[in-house]
Amino acid sequence: MLVISVADLRFRARLETGIAPRTVAVLRGLLPLRSKIIQARWSGEAAWVPMGDLQLDLPVENATAYPGAGELLLYPGGHSETEILFPYGRTHFASTLGTLAGNHFATVVEGREQLAELGRRVLWEGAQEIQLEGEAPQPEG
Repeated sequence: MLVISVADLRFRARLETGIAPRTVAVLRGLLPLRSKIIQARWSGEAAWVPMGDLQLDLPVENATAYPGAGELLLYPGGHSETEILFPYGRTHFASTLGTLAGNHFATVVEGREQLAELGRRVLWEGAQEIQLEGEAPQPEG
């Protein structure tokens, strides 16, 4: 599981290891990740974590341009900079060059009721601190 914190908002997301194994492996190598999340400019009801020119050398894997709310994408760069897209509502992933497709690597399974508040904050309050961490496995038994 992936634990995501934006101020007092907490989300838990299932890592999509079965359909995006390389993307999940690369993301795990970046954890813990602390950055800023801001309103997307071209993608509708989504926020994004800019990662600049970070080179991830990822193939297209479970890619989409139309993620649902809470379906996180990792875009490894190319037509736009490397980023994590965090949709909180209706989203069409795009840049100034047009439609983009990002690798769907995680899905929010806890905290979905807070997605609208995440959107309100990034839109009306600006950049927010975000932290992504891997959750320690729970002991069996």
